[in-house]
Amino acid sequence: MSQKTLDRNLMRILDFIQKTPRFKGYQPSYHPDLEAHAVIARKAAAEGMVLLKNDNSTLPFKKVKKIALFGKTSYQFMTGGTGSGEVNYDHAPSLDEALIAAKFQLPKSLTDCYKQFIDSVKQQEKKEKQKFAVDFAPELNLSKDFIQSQVKNSDIAVITIGRQAGEGWDRPESSFSLSEVEKNLVKNVCTSFHAAKKKVVVVLNIGGVIETADWRDLPDAILLAWQPGQQGAHAVVDLLKGTENPSGKLAVSFPMKYADVPSAATFPGEPKDNPVNAFYTEGIYVGYRYYETFKVPTAYPFGYGLSYTNFKYSGLKLSDTSFDKEITVSVKITNIGKTAGKEAVQLYLEAPKQAIDKPEKELKAFAKTRLLKPNESEVVTFKLDGRSLASFWSGISAWIADEGKYKIHIGASSDDIRAAAEFSVPKKLLVEKNHDVLYPNFLLHEISPKK
Repeated sequence: MSQKTLDRNLMRILDFIQKTPRFKGYQPSYHPDLEAHAVIARKAAAEGMVLLKNDNSTLPFKKVKKIALFGKTSYQFMTGGTGSGEVNYDHAPSLDEALIAAKFQLPKSLTDCYKQFIDSVKQQEKKEKQKFAVDFAPELNLSKDFIQSQVKNSDIAVITIGRQAGEGWDRPESSFSLSEVEKNLVKNVCTSFHAAKKKVVVVLNIGGVIETADWRDLPDAILLAWQPGQQGAHAVVDLLKGTENPSGKLAVSFPMKYADVPSAATFPGEPKDNPVNAFYTEGIYVGYRYYETFKVPTAYPFGYGLSYTNFKYSGLKLSDTSFDKEITVSVKITNIGKTAGKEAVQLYLEAPKQAIDKPEKELKAFAKTRLLKPNESEVVTFKLDGRSLASFWSGISAWIADEGKYKIHIGASSDDIRAAAEFSVPKKLLVEKNHDVLYPNFLLHEISPKK
């Protein structure tokens, strides 16, 4: 590396340091407003949760006072992952604690059963390992008779399914699917409560995708909470009782089965028992780009997420039908339901396919509306520049926007397109030229829809 390059990089670092509050004399008080921070954390957690299923408007709760709360994770709610994904806190409420704080009643026999189980798991671990001990422990196996005994004293059942992972604790393939104990818990709770005409809600307290296809038809509602931080349990309750309206959308596709994942055949590398090389044969076909282009069905598509209300998309407009440096896209979103809510609007771009492979379409922009009251509207605007249109050509190490027709898809998910429009690029654009570095030392065999 030349002296000139080192000087340039050093100047960038020094320039950044000069912009920091500490350089300008800021002195921290060391007395943060934890209550105000908790309000923000709770709101952020609720905004990111995704309602996957809500048959017959099971949620928000209606005339619910007594809740049968199942699943060990309900009583040891996961705030985050391990390693760099770990959340440090003074106190993070569990879901049972948050429900009680919201004035719901929980059957004592059920809560005592789970708390005894959790205590026994923790007692078997050293103190420094107790934080994650319950997360990695098998689910408690409850008998059908015990589950049945909870029906008469409850208005509804809530089951929490948890999955923990992170730096140093990666998920084995087996964690993608529910264990037999977890499947039986969902099945037996649904059977008992449905027989009494009472509903069942499943909460997913997970950090990554899991298999849902073989059990999702059983419960009445499914709420994906992710691992939502120290106020996550309170945020779940806010959504269950309707204080907040779900507005999160999936940032990943949920495959039908693990074998459908494009990297399943090559992960974790070769040889499998002690990998030396990992081959990214999926190339550009990652996530929804793969599922859509190769016509592989998913359990829940990228960008998916339900609300307690409904939204209408209308009035899609482009600033021009021929691209020149930038194009503006606008669409009107109207709340046509009976509940105030927010909608995360997504813009996908379908590019002309000429010299190189390209996905069916790609997400290029998204935005969430403000809270819209019933019959209220908002015009959402996006701007696309040359980089938004470009694809990387590895042979010449450049970002190129091909000439031809481009199609804009506006939707509520990658699979739910509500409006579309076209514009053209009159000639090929060289958007950015890169240096040819880190070139692989052997040919990579990437998948292609043409093969």
